[in-house]
Amino acid sequence: MTTLADLAELVRAPAALSVPGDVVAGAAAAGALGPRTPALAGASVLLYWAGMAANDWADRRLDAVERPERPIPSGRVTPAAAVGLASGLTAAGVGLAAAVGGRRAAALAVPLAATIWGYDLLAKNTAAGPAVMAACRGLDVLLGASSGRVTRALPAAVTVAAHTWTVTALSRREVTGADAALPMRTLAGTAVVAASAAVVAPRRVAALPAVLAGWYAARYGAAQVEVVRDPSAGRVRAAVGAGITGLPALQGALTARGGAGLLGVAVAAAAPLGRLLARKVSPT
Repeated sequence: MTTLADLAELVRAPAALSVPGDVVAGAAAAGALGPRTPALAGASVLLYWAGMAANDWADRRLDAVERPERPIPSGRVTPAAAVGLASGLTAAGVGLAAAVGGRRAAALAVPLAATIWGYDLLAKNTAAGPAVMAACRGLDVLLGASSGRVTRALPAAVTVAAHTWTVTALSRREVTGADAALPMRTLAGTAVVAASAAVVAPRRVAALPAVLAGWYAARYGAAQVEVVRDPSAGRVRAAVGAGITGLPALQGALTARGGAGLLGVAVAAAAPLGRLLARKVSPT
């Protein structure tokens, strides 16, 4: 019998702590923080969980060989239940976004959902995979900005998308391991991402965004340095986990850069909580 713990593992439940910060950062950048923001963040979490369930459904035959301990190949969750859950969560996420944000939110939630499914079913194992996943996160940031000036959130969306590209590129080597060149490229990308998050105006760095961006870079960067030293599959998985659980610190920096300093600190606080929960349920 499938348990709640099995479903939590299927959707990587604790990893969803890395999701609301997308919406909050986008809203802060667009001047759209308000009563709708928590509900849009909830819609984003539902879509994230949908993507995780769809991912494992699409990978069920490959996982039977490479990761037999996962919920579907281990028999704890049936394929039908997984794809049903993914479909239901998708409908709920898009519906919630449309209900609270109207047409403007729906205009971003629908392509976000389509991009998530497109990644899982078509793009993941192609050269376009990292770019498509990066687009998912970028759209997620813009979803938070949907009730404000969306164009003002584009820099934050690009920053989160760039981070996501590095994590996705590493994740493609979680089973086989990598060569040293890959983590060196992603590490360089992380440095650029962190620097861009700290800048609040041309050639001006603000203290709080810089501190939070530095926290993000130190945590995620250290894990990538370990991959450079030892590019084994285990080190790669650890770096991917650090990239997922460390994302709230980057989102906090972007939120603070948008003028919501205390909220940025609150968003960043999800990073250590995510690391703690990742010991119980793997984020990858």
